[in-house]
Amino acid sequence: MKSAYIVGSIDVAELTLAAFFLFFVALIFWLRREDRREGYPLEHEISGIIESVGGPLSTALPKRFLLPFDRGTVVAPVGRAEGREPVDIAAKRFENFPGAPYVPTGNPLADGVGPAAYANRAKWPDQDAHGRPRIVPLSSEPHISVWSGSHDPRGMQVIAADGKVAGTVTELWVDRAEHQIRYLAVETPGGKTVLAPMAMASVSARGVSITAINAADYEGVPQLETAGEITRYEEERVIGYFGGGYLYANAGRQEPIL
Repeated sequence: MKSAYIVGSIDVAELTLAAFFLFFVALIFWLRREDRREGYPLEHEISGIIESVGGPLSTALPKRFLLPFDRGTVVAPVGRAEGREPVDIAAKRFENFPGAPYVPTGNPLADGVGPAAYANRAKWPDQDAHGRPRIVPLSSEPHISVWSGSHDPRGMQVIAADGKVAGTVTELWVDRAEHQIRYLAVETPGGKTVLAPMAMASVSARGVSITAINAADYEGVPQLETAGEITRYEEERVIGYFGGGYLYANAGRQEPIL
């Protein structure tokens, strides 16, 4: 029988175990560096002083990412020296201590506060595998239709959080890659057409219910710059506007349940 020992008492199993531990430790350091590509360096919440990045083992080196469909490149991380300055929001601390909650000072639905927060994503539409805009009006996609066994929201009234009619659904915006309804185009009583996230809507034979915001708030939903097209930048703001309503639409929603 051949011996499994290589040198002295060191055998193949011991070398394999040591190699695994070295690989695992290196993997942890690599992951901790890579997850610092966004949001770093940190700054102190009260003083605003930039905190230490933690040395070379905790700092990701700049990496250039090539975007698909000739969208250029993106470099991350981007530090303050490259133009990333602190963002002022229309909110203030409830108390002056680290971790204190913020309270809005303007319109919390549009100012990006709390659940209405948004990211400054790219100002072009999300794209499918073929480079086409992924989310489009249903009328422009003849290969997708509403299943006959379900309720077609078009023509239905939208009931808001305050029980009032916010408008009428005039169009559906679908995800042509996944064949799902992503947004409802709602025409308000004032004649404005806005998009409402389908994920926040409940459709029944009686109509469409969206309890995120009140009827009057529909007039302030962020508008699209180009008709028939929604960019990632605009999606963030539309969804943030409705998402913020679950906390800020009514004063009672900001109070504790118990």
